[in-house]
Amino acid sequence: MASIDLLASSSLISQGAEAKVYKGSLTPSSAPILLKYRFKKQYRHSTLDASLTKSRVAGEARALLKCLRSGVNVPGVRMVDATEGLLGIEWIEGMSVKDLLPSGADEEFEGEAGLDDVLDVPDDQNDQNPLDQFGVSVDTLMGLIGVELAKMHLADIIHGDLTTSNMMLRHPSYFNSTETDISTELVLIDFGLSYHSSLVEDKAVDLYVLERAFSSTHPDSEPLFASIITAYAHQMGKEWSPLSRRLDDVRLRGRKRSMVG
Repeated sequence: MASIDLLASSSLISQGAEAKVYKGSLTPSSAPILLKYRFKKQYRHSTLDASLTKSRVAGEARALLKCLRSGVNVPGVRMVDATEGLLGIEWIEGMSVKDLLPSGADEEFEGEAGLDDVLDVPDDQNDQNPLDQFGVSVDTLMGLIGVELAKMHLADIIHGDLTTSNMMLRHPSYFNSTETDISTELVLIDFGLSYHSSLVEDKAVDLYVLERAFSSTHPDSEPLFASIITAYAHQMGKEWSPLSRRLDDVRLRGRKRSMVG
């Protein structure tokens, strides 16, 4: 009942095919949180629906917690009610990488709940390069992406839906750290399709999905993705060599599927 009351006191932000997204808070004086509510699906048998919902909410929470323990920048987990299909996570103030890169605004992304569209962005920099307000260059941003992806894969977490929509840059006004010389951090979001795997194949496919997302969303982005891979490879260390070979195999299979339709 507490979860239902929490949703009732929160503001609906957006709705996808699998979930509704709300902005709320656990107490009147606490910081805002993002609530991801996996609502009941009328087209599924009620018992099956309840089981799937509980499993998916719990799985997403576990993936986030493992990432946090492994030092991966992801939203903090604030509450979990798997039975009711509710996950509460840290509200990230910033912008999605999709909107920070050229042509990003043209992407037609159908995420589970459009999380990047509901996270707050200051309104005062509409006419300048959006990266200027974060104090980083495109090359630095690509490096941040590569490092976080490698940290995630070293923790054996597969995201399952890597796109530039599912990466956020935290606004400098909301970032405090003495361990870095930059004023922001890259945060990976929306782990609704994530799972645990140590297989090189799964990690290579994760990277290939992102490469395809870059090519379709950000034209002429080959140098950008190459910068991501450079940073990723450095962070992965000795694990990169077999993964590199498998990524080449995955790319080849992808090209063959494209040729035959």
